[in-house]
Amino acid sequence: MSEPLPAPLQPYHARVEESLRRYLPDPWGEPPEALTRAMAHSLFAPAKRIRPILSHLAFEAAGGEGDRIDRVAAALEMIHTYSLIHDDLPCMDDDDLRRGLPSCHAAFGEALALLAGDALLTRAFTLLATAEDVDWIVRLEILWEVGKAAGPSGMIGGQVLDLEAEEKPVGSVEELAGIHRRKTGALLSASVVVGGLAGGITTPQANGLRTYGDRLGLCFQVVDDLLDRTGREEEMGKRLRKDDAQGKSTYPSLVGEEESRKTAHALVEEAIGALPFDTEGGLLAELARFVVGRLG
Repeated sequence: MSEPLPAPLQPYHARVEESLRRYLPDPWGEPPEALTRAMAHSLFAPAKRIRPILSHLAFEAAGGEGDRIDRVAAALEMIHTYSLIHDDLPCMDDDDLRRGLPSCHAAFGEALALLAGDALLTRAFTLLATAEDVDWIVRLEILWEVGKAAGPSGMIGGQVLDLEAEEKPVGSVEELAGIHRRKTGALLSASVVVGGLAGGITTPQANGLRTYGDRLGLCFQVVDDLLDRTGREEEMGKRLRKDDAQGKSTYPSLVGEEESRKTAHALVEEAIGALPFDTEGGLLAELARFVVGRLG
């Protein structure tokens, strides 16, 4: 991780790490050892755990108590990690470094990496389906939110549009934002909403959380676009400056670095302003400011 989380968020990070180690093993059988090692290699690489932490924070802000968000949070990180494994494959972005370690296919081969991603995705949905301490109606809502965000109209669709943009770069910020809202923002936004659902939010509160997540997800990608130009690989834990080398459209390439910074800060303030129950001094606001604070 390039920059440590603020101290108030670190206990949530530790809780997510513990949940992942508890829930990765398959309770219904014994997977092949090679598959388990490949899954663990990517899942336990150093990471900020932004999505599961968001679910914890929204859960608590909505009045949720206890550990019934733990399975949901672990599932969100498994889905995110699966997407990174597949994104790094030679047929996609072809990256050999992720989270400071060799990417899954670089360490285990393409076939096993593909299957490790598949296994994390399916394990995630069994976790969501078996979250028995969450009311079954709420569980169905959570499954729907996550499935929609991770599916063809969300993250996967965004990845397809991103691949198409390598052949034909987008020509406007609006079009680029549409790709980012699917590829990066959809799962991030769903993470906040499902945390709130597990905590008992109302529909108006859910709408506020959805707006917060949308703006934060877009900000996250704007920041990543900037750091791809200005960051250091040893701090970021991944290969940088590939987008410019490939002629890919990014926020800085379309509007410049200074305007991109202004956009990132404005998106964070919009996100915080949409929160239905968290004050500017709350942890959801602090996490949003941490995301843009990575720019220095």
